[in-house]
Amino acid sequence: MFDYRSMFDLSGKSALVVGAGSGIGRAGSHGLSAFGAEVICADVNAENAQRTAQEIEAEGYKGQALELDMCDPSSVRAAVELIESPDVLVATPSINVRKPLLEITDEEFDRVVELNLKGTFRLIRDFGRGMAERGSGSIIAFSSIRAQTVEPGQGIYAATKAGVVQMLRALAAELGERGVRVNAIAPGIVETPLTNQIKNIPQWYEAYAQKTILGRWSEAHELVGAIVYLASDASSYVTGSLMLVDGGWTAADGRYIPPL
Repeated sequence: MFDYRSMFDLSGKSALVVGAGSGIGRAGSHGLSAFGAEVICADVNAENAQRTAQEIEAEGYKGQALELDMCDPSSVRAAVELIESPDVLVATPSINVRKPLLEITDEEFDRVVELNLKGTFRLIRDFGRGMAERGSGSIIAFSSIRAQTVEPGQGIYAATKAGVVQMLRALAAELGERGVRVNAIAPGIVETPLTNQIKNIPQWYEAYAQKTILGRWSEAHELVGAIVYLASDASSYVTGSLMLVDGGWTAADGRYIPPL
């Protein structure tokens, strides 16, 4: 009989979470450690990475901190040399410039693409090599509902998030026979530092909340279930997928007045 209770058990596994210093990455680090993984908390902000690692240690789990800049190839290579090949890689960081396309500068375009798309590429390429050589591993990178639906002012961000999905699908196809699974998570609106610009404007905050079926924003911990699922053997037959965790944002085309 299959031991169904062990499906989410990550004991003996190592997980590298990039972006662990705040938001979804921080919550994901706590979630993975709670299910038994030894978590390397990586972030461009070394102090924040250390804080998350210390929180995990204080909870009685295994955690360590690592300074890592996705935009710096040498920083990524140094991380690969230091920790070799983790069992799980989670990549969360991204930035957004909320401006009409006709007003986006070349520098702003490059800044968003450099982190969201190229930075993710560096991580999955450099750490994916070790997983492929070992013959196992789970790569999880964050996309967004903006890979599926767009709004004015988010064209470049949406392009990078759609690009991440297709890049991950290609890697899934390339590494499937070598035992490595590759998946994307697409959150909707989440209470994180990235969304402060919207949260601070009440009209925007409420409009975004009402666009979801559940009528509210999510909190970072509500993405942890998807992370743990894709990291564990519970998703052993899942690869090349895009998992939406969006409160129903992409399932319906909005609220109506008058209501039914």
